[in-house]
Amino acid sequence: MSAVSDIPARARVSEVPVVTPLSHTDPLGNPFLRTRFALPARPRTYLRRRRLVDHLDQAFTTPLTLLNGPAGAGKTLLAAEWASRQSPPVAWLSFDGGDHRPGLFWAYVLQALRACGAPPSDAVGAPGNASRVSRRLLSTLASELNERERPVLLVLDEYDRVADTKIAEQLEFVLHHAGRGLRLVLITRTEPLLPLHRYRAVGELTEIRSAELAFTPAEAAALLELHGVSVPIQAARNLVDRTRGWAAGLSLSALAARETSDPELYLKEFEADRSTVADFLLAEVLKRQTRETQDLLLRVSVLDRFCPDLANALTHRIDAEPLLAGLHRENAFVERLGHSWYQLHPLFREILRAHLRVRLPGLEPELHRRAARWLRRHGHLPETLAHSAAADDWDLAAGALVDDLAIGRLFTGPNAQDLAQLFSHMGPEARSPATDLVRAAHDLSHHDLDHGLASLRHAEERLADDDRDLAAARLSCALLEALAARLTGSPPHVEKAAETAHELRQEVPAHLLDKHPELTALLLTHVGSTLLWAGRFEEARAVLTTVAGAPGGTSTEAPREEAMGHLALIDYLNGWPGRAERKALAAVSEGDRPGPPQPAGSAIGRLVLAAVAVDRNELDRAQALIDQAADLPFEARDPVTAAGRSLAAARLLMARGKMRAAVEAVAPAVPAAVTSPWAASQEALVTSAAHLAEGRPDRATEALRAVSGEQPVCAVEAASIQLAARRTAAAFDLLDSIRTEERTGPAVTVRAALVRARAADAAGDTATARKLLTQALLDARRERLRRPFLDAGAWIRPHMATAPLHDLAAGWLTPAAPPTRGRPGPPPPPPAPLVAVELSAREHDVLERVARMMSTEEIAADLCLSVNTVKTHLKSVYRKLAVNRRGEAVRRARDLRML
Repeated sequence: MSAVSDIPARARVSEVPVVTPLSHTDPLGNPFLRTRFALPARPRTYLRRRRLVDHLDQAFTTPLTLLNGPAGAGKTLLAAEWASRQSPPVAWLSFDGGDHRPGLFWAYVLQALRACGAPPSDAVGAPGNASRVSRRLLSTLASELNERERPVLLVLDEYDRVADTKIAEQLEFVLHHAGRGLRLVLITRTEPLLPLHRYRAVGELTEIRSAELAFTPAEAAALLELHGVSVPIQAARNLVDRTRGWAAGLSLSALAARETSDPELYLKEFEADRSTVADFLLAEVLKRQTRETQDLLLRVSVLDRFCPDLANALTHRIDAEPLLAGLHRENAFVERLGHSWYQLHPLFREILRAHLRVRLPGLEPELHRRAARWLRRHGHLPETLAHSAAADDWDLAAGALVDDLAIGRLFTGPNAQDLAQLFSHMGPEARSPATDLVRAAHDLSHHDLDHGLASLRHAEERLADDDRDLAAARLSCALLEALAARLTGSPPHVEKAAETAHELRQEVPAHLLDKHPELTALLLTHVGSTLLWAGRFEEARAVLTTVAGAPGGTSTEAPREEAMGHLALIDYLNGWPGRAERKALAAVSEGDRPGPPQPAGSAIGRLVLAAVAVDRNELDRAQALIDQAADLPFEARDPVTAAGRSLAAARLLMARGKMRAAVEAVAPAVPAAVTSPWAASQEALVTSAAHLAEGRPDRATEALRAVSGEQPVCAVEAASIQLAARRTAAAFDLLDSIRTEERTGPAVTVRAALVRARAADAAGDTATARKLLTQALLDARRERLRRPFLDAGAWIRPHMATAPLHDLAAGWLTPAAPPTRGRPGPPPPPPAPLVAVELSAREHDVLERVARMMSTEEIAADLCLSVNTVKTHLKSVYRKLAVNRRGEAVRRARDLRML
């Protein structure tokens, strides 16, 4: 609060006049020290905080007021500034490190009353013995105070230095019997030995504690200004976060920053252990403690939080509980978190850790190791990993991760990136089954099969030679085997891994499986993806549906997202674009939630949306979605995702007439142990279409030999190509070979109807052709499937010009008919949106202002939002509209009649 701490500030005497000459002596015969009765002077950098002054005004309504906070919290200067504005009598008494026996205490209290102009009568008398005071003196004093019309305000500064329980009892006696004639204000670092609970219960206690004394960012910025340091509010907020709003820390930091060329940078990066803050805390807090307490504080400084048992593990003693409780009571920068857990003030922790390295060099790694072992025994995995890494004990870290069945957290969950970063420091010298498993997980997550499988084999060999119960490690192996099988496209291997995992689940404690649902979700995702690659759609759907409905919150978010993306692809390949779109949008939406990127499902979801957009002839949107998927950091090694991208890109290129480029795009992207029937069919279709477009019908027909009715969409497109090559019988054979375990999707029925309609047209059967076209239009309109009609060829145009078919196509496939001459008809309805887009009210507000060419900052000011909030809304708008830029968002919103 001031340019210096509140301790030296007390030495400067204010200008408040002393009413009564201080000529008396204390019971020891020593003259009273005038400075103990004077209000501390406030420096020019003192910041008056109205909220605290207003709260302190309540002191006149309650008998007892408590200002409780650590050293340098600004308690004394706050009380002094407030007291200086009050009408007499205001008695101020500061305590120092001297003798505070009852007789001396009350002698000074009586002298403080004389100094403020409220002298006790001769009947009260004075203590004659430094060690005791008579009951008569206290009773007479309380009686006289009770008779006063105007209460005396008595402020006792640094009351924590008064430790005699007799004094506390005597003070409470006088306060109780003085009635409205005495208002007592205690300034202290510790809890006074008074029955605070009784005063609090009846509303007779005013309290201002550390949390309220802490500076807000705005107050910190104002304080820095008083020191001649001007910084943005965000810099002040960062400093408050680091100092927890501690007044002395802010003031001392400001003084140091003022002497630098870049104050803002200094406040952001200053080294606490090499600053005046360190000098203050070491002198005012650490050096006041006993040797045992100092040792405890130095050792727990390696911890973010600690409990007495954990502290004892670091000290090899058993006295942490009373020491920590005492430090908290003394406001010695030890903060209680609840449930017997504590933490050090951040700056104090920084300084103690630096002091630890000087006083006990080389001990820090061992302290981290002791902490990690204790935390592992008590089930605190994240902290176990952090301290194991700090001790450079990677066997301990990896062992804890694997034993907890948490290896899946390297792939999914809010801390996946942090874990990967932590284990990235693990060197090759760490050799245990657990460290090999972590290496394998790291390499396989980056689709490095060679190194990943090598580490996995090392782990399995070591586990085979180990007689201990290591079911969790073996189950982790099964998960990684499933991932390897997925990346190599090997259904036999993935099914073997799943079977092994099923057996091992019976050996693993149930609470670990419940604690880590992500392991099962990841395993099933790998199984489902591999089955999908193999064309076993119904088996894959059953497995992936289980994952999509998995519990677990953020820990299963990535596998749920992947499952939805894969289910969307299955629906698309089965001819259900609407269903595919809904699932793909769910995958994209889940992938766009705040937190670390989990891109695979989001990528494949966008690719499915792109393929659906091609079928609807929304080519620009399809390109934007493919570009978005390319920008996501997913690995192309995954067969299903790579094939999905090839499929979407090839279809888009074909729609634009770029057949050669489409053939290049659809080529197999990754090697796989098993050929995917649907990926092979897509390659055959694109190749065949390219040959046909270039006038090579025989080669086009030859390319279609790999296509069968097991992939309905592929089979019907192949039939269309066969018919275009004038192989009518082969076309109908393909159509008849289509297997339909469920009702055929509209993408299949529309294309099949068009093939049959073309055959009927070629045979001269116009009625049948138009009947089939009618059915195709009805099925396509619901899904807005435009591409099959645009690709049908010239034969379809005469039929579409007829009134019934033209009316069915108007407004979604062809332009609506103009109004009848002379009689204006109703305006044509706007085209249906290609995707059901729903913006929140706030998103719509932001989009409207984007359309008015307002900047992000202008939008934030106009809507009274933060810039980051506006950016979040814009990101959501972009996602919902499937665009990347402001202009694209505005154009698409206008197309959808949203603006």
